[in-house]
Amino acid sequence: MAGNSFGKQFRITTWGESHGHSIGVVIDGCPAGLAISLQKIQKELDRRRTGQSNVSSQRKEPDRAAIRSGVFEGVATGAPIHIVIENQDTDSRAYENIKDVCRPGHADYTYIAKYGHRDHRGGGRASARETACRVAAGAVARMFLDGFGIDVFAHTIEIAGVRAERFDRKVIETNDVRCADPAAAEKMTEAILHARKDGDSVGGVAEIVATGVPAGLGEPVYDRFDATLAHALMSINAVKGVEIGAGFGAARLRGSENNDQMRAGDNGPVFLSNNSGGIDGGVTNGNTIIARIAVKPTPSIHKRQNSVDKNGDNAVVRVEGRHDPCILPRAVPVAEAMTLITIADQLLLNRATRL
Repeated sequence: MAGNSFGKQFRITTWGESHGHSIGVVIDGCPAGLAISLQKIQKELDRRRTGQSNVSSQRKEPDRAAIRSGVFEGVATGAPIHIVIENQDTDSRAYENIKDVCRPGHADYTYIAKYGHRDHRGGGRASARETACRVAAGAVARMFLDGFGIDVFAHTIEIAGVRAERFDRKVIETNDVRCADPAAAEKMTEAILHARKDGDSVGGVAEIVATGVPAGLGEPVYDRFDATLAHALMSINAVKGVEIGAGFGAARLRGSENNDQMRAGDNGPVFLSNNSGGIDGGVTNGNTIIARIAVKPTPSIHKRQNSVDKNGDNAVVRVEGRHDPCILPRAVPVAEAMTLITIADQLLLNRATRL
């Protein structure tokens, strides 16, 4: 299966299926000499794993990472880094009754159309279980970027129409929905639990922020920084929209309103606004990188839905098993990881740009 790799210089390749023996990632291009902490990798994986609250899937996966190559005595050797995560709580019985039916909103029909067959156990390769591999790779990218003073974080700004009105970074990891507004977080949680009680699901929006990113990153014209970042974020399961800076709001502004005016500063220009999201002409300008992702409601719901079977005949499906009533809270660390990988890749590529 093609399309399992991302990045050029800092390149990741993920492998494995939701209900297979294990999943993992190979990171190629990590600079030799970088201190690698398995504890830091595990910390990021723990943020993404299931079974931590009532608003996530109750599948109990410890997501214990093991480094199989590329690291010796805690330091990257320059060889490919291979990280393995074993699947320990697979239960495929809930999928047996729908193995021949296509679930609406899933890759069931499209994988059959493309490959002629599919792994029905938890979605196989199309499952969001794969994102654990990205988070592990993102943790390594974060260790690399820490040396440049680059900080990346994400937070939930909307779920089920409930929107955050305040921002306090300190509270993001203190609530189940990873929202920087405590009052909004309570309402979001209520909306998720209400949907779960109804056998349904909800979606939402997360914002990604990257500070300390230097000016000059991005490879015109097809590997623009914003194009690569959008590719990275759009590749995450259930993401149906990406906007950078003012995003679609820029379409409602005049040029005089949208342009980020500048004044002279001690270390380069100081921007009076950030509608560009820190990127001009596909190249970072030194301002804060800001992007947002729109995440659809979880397609696995406990309601009867009309569909077709693998032969194309009409069918009715009701999905059983353990699923997130809202994917967004666990997508937050995944969005961080893909942003970290993008920045690490672009930073390494930029080293060959000029003398």
